[in-house]
Amino acid sequence: MNEANTSRRDFIKKGAVATASTFILPRFSIGKAGGSANSKVNVAVIGTGGVAHQSFKGCERENIVALCDIDSTRFPKAFAGTDTRTFSDFRVMLDKMGKEIDAVCVNTPDHTHFPATIAAMERGINVCTQKPLTHNIWEARTLRKAMHKYKVITNMGNQGHTYNGIRTMREWYEAGVFGEVREVHLGNGGPQWGSKFFKKPATMPLQSQSIPDSVDWDLWLGPRAYKDYNEIYHPFTWRGFYDFGTGPFGDWFCHTGDGPVWILDLYEPTVIECEERVVGLDGMTTESSVVRFDFPARGDKAACKMYWYDGLQNGGTPIKRPPEWDLGVRKGSFWFADKQNGFLDHRSNNPLLSSREAMVEFKQNVTIEQKYPRIEQKGPWAEWISAIKGDLKGGLHACGSNFDYAAPMSEIALIGVLAQRFGGRLEWDAKKMRITNRPELNMFVKEPVRQGWRYGEDLWKS
Repeated sequence: MNEANTSRRDFIKKGAVATASTFILPRFSIGKAGGSANSKVNVAVIGTGGVAHQSFKGCERENIVALCDIDSTRFPKAFAGTDTRTFSDFRVMLDKMGKEIDAVCVNTPDHTHFPATIAAMERGINVCTQKPLTHNIWEARTLRKAMHKYKVITNMGNQGHTYNGIRTMREWYEAGVFGEVREVHLGNGGPQWGSKFFKKPATMPLQSQSIPDSVDWDLWLGPRAYKDYNEIYHPFTWRGFYDFGTGPFGDWFCHTGDGPVWILDLYEPTVIECEERVVGLDGMTTESSVVRFDFPARGDKAACKMYWYDGLQNGGTPIKRPPEWDLGVRKGSFWFADKQNGFLDHRSNNPLLSSREAMVEFKQNVTIEQKYPRIEQKGPWAEWISAIKGDLKGGLHACGSNFDYAAPMSEIALIGVLAQRFGGRLEWDAKKMRITNRPELNMFVKEPVRQGWRYGEDLWKS
């Protein structure tokens, strides 16, 4: 890491922030990169349309010094005519401005999360990346290694992990409210075809179209093998294509599965089996599916099965609910346990017991100690900025979805997507990172990349 840049980043963590209270800050602080007398963080944003609005909101009191997008029409108009620099290639941006950037937000399609994130980390730059963290399991584990190698503050964009509800549910569980949790059933209604995020073409493969002048298509493809441009891929509806996205499973498991994974230690399934699926067009996400994960006993926790459902809007199997459930139609995870069944919503917030009567009795008669600190900064980007400044304790683990958590949690979604995509049963050796009964699928555990897009291999050398 550059010595001058190290000093600046240390100053940000240690510097006083009192000056921020003496004047009203604009919605965005747009200024030249370099030292900051009022301890602001110099932020670059890679991928500036769509969900990037979450990054801008979380960093609105910082210096947005650089924007990068493969489509020049996606740069926010608020930055036009300012000193904020714009780029189409994040590699060029980092080469030219890396010494002036403290933090990078990554909001690209799933298949380019990894190269954009690790390229920043290699330069000692803090990163906050959208979910799922990566497109394959090897990439997730590599980013976890990179966090420790480069000593940077990391976070992933699953908002629910900053909410109070997930902490409350863990406190209930650890206080013995539920007893042993034997099954968890969770899911999502999508893919919602025809929406902003999912569009279904009439046939596959897609027809080649002219590339718009504003788009650098080769950079959009990044590590993937070349495909001709089609407007259905960019800017929003790449999610339904397995080459680039992970469908509703990868998109929403990192929200809805966050609570079950974190609270119940559901990290290393031995079997993942697609029990039901309605196959979609070639190379696209399923119309609907049910995927089961088998987790063996973990310490003092009993063996547990977790079921993911999607495609409910397309006639898929409804999520299993406890028989006593009388709290209306809700999206989230249903917990089946020995003493008391429970529920967390689709963002792993708003915990409930499984009936109105149980909730009334619980509120009247039970007090649970608050063990886990609540997060004042609602949202992972604001949490991350506070951690960079040193306002949160924990060092590399100051953020709840730091990569020591975000990587293994995303891994559950990614191995589930493989079961959904190829059907049948996967026997998974998490320690060796291998599918043992269908070795031909291991090429998707670590996917091939195009020349010039290879990162992180050195982190695996002993």
